[in-house]
Amino acid sequence: MIADLNPYPAMKESGIEWLGKVPDHWEVERGKWLFRKMERPVQDSDEHITCFRDGTVTLRKNRRVRGFTESLKEIGYQGIRSGDLVIHNMDAFAGAIGVSDSDGKGTPVYSVCRPEPNVNAKYYAFVLREMARNRWIQALAKGIRERSTDFRFEGFGLQRVPFPPLHEQTDIVRFLNHADRRIRRYIRAKQKLIALLEEQKQAIIHQAVTGQIDVRTSRPYPAYKSSGVDWLGVVPAHWEVRRLKSLLRRIDQGISPQAENYLAGGAAWGVLKAGCVNRGVFKENEHKRLPANFSFDPNLAVAVGDVLVSRASGSPHLVGSVGRVPFLKFKLILSDKTFRPVFNQDVDPDFMVLAMNSFYYRQQVEGAASGAEGLANNLPLSSLKAFIFVIPPSEEQRKIIGYLRNSTNELHASVAHAEREISLLHEYRTRLIADVVTGKIDVREDVHRES
Repeated sequence: MIADLNPYPAMKESGIEWLGKVPDHWEVERGKWLFRKMERPVQDSDEHITCFRDGTVTLRKNRRVRGFTESLKEIGYQGIRSGDLVIHNMDAFAGAIGVSDSDGKGTPVYSVCRPEPNVNAKYYAFVLREMARNRWIQALAKGIRERSTDFRFEGFGLQRVPFPPLHEQTDIVRFLNHADRRIRRYIRAKQKLIALLEEQKQAIIHQAVTGQIDVRTSRPYPAYKSSGVDWLGVVPAHWEVRRLKSLLRRIDQGISPQAENYLAGGAAWGVLKAGCVNRGVFKENEHKRLPANFSFDPNLAVAVGDVLVSRASGSPHLVGSVGRVPFLKFKLILSDKTFRPVFNQDVDPDFMVLAMNSFYYRQQVEGAASGAEGLANNLPLSSLKAFIFVIPPSEEQRKIIGYLRNSTNELHASVAHAEREISLLHEYRTRLIADVVTGKIDVREDVHRES
């Protein structure tokens, strides 16, 4: 599958703005004739089902158990059955639409729909998610809250959507599921490669910033001393063991304003998201746009050269991530999920970024984020200030910086290349789904050839 795909031999205008032309033998039908809205009672044995933004609709326990708002009283909850099309009325614009893989119960904010006999619910989950991706749902919706929607079954029912023959709907679903498995397999392979490259890079960094070798000679130092820290062991005799707070002039933290979930442009300002630093790299696209009339302390503006630390994130591996800002295309401010340490003159910020991307720093982050003082996926400021670092003289800091840049350049390039390939695979998957579900590509022969 996926090879030698061709357009349909004959096309016609669908009369639908977002859809364009469709295969000549396809029909166009309103959603209300394809699905029935269900209002089932809840059974005692029903467990919670959640509709996620990636299109997965499953029992909550299958995905995660934390981070949900718990209802004191389950007023209006409804039964959901395997095979139901579930539309999250408020998050449909972001892709929270899919087919349930389980029996259970869901909140009244879901529209639960049962397909008619000539309808494949999984095909229409793809169709509706494409309507979300191209922002058609957002354009239709009469938003209750900023950048969100109220897209209920009644709205879906009025929409005209493509209606291929049932066997063709099934062929499309089968093709896309197969293609998705292959693409995910490629992505996992690239992710494993990145993990191996990162592990190799981390080993080189750790060896240099903890003084296991003298980068000037590529040999161990002539004399070592105990660091006084069991898990750190010995360090070069002339290096200092210091807590982060003794290396700082100050540490800044931002704010948490209401913001739009898309990039700032022109005169607009943006506020950084938690993922703005990852594996030592600053990612300035990880921000949200601030309202045009928003006022803030100018000292919160991000500048080239700033060192940033992620305080909190939904992803544990991002908590405590550190990077330095090499350049800026956007005008950005710190969020409350971001620390900005400003160092004393006796430490080079680039050396500290390297040290804060080492094994021994990550060990301290993981301990603080899961300890009694910390919260899940959160790095307390008091813990960060108490972290221990081994600090060489200024001249050696500069030597280590140069050595690591030379030693890890190729690894950095390989990681960046693999990340770019992953990005292209995601783009390809998105384009493939869009072209197949809207009838721009004919997959029937390909599916049957693989049968």
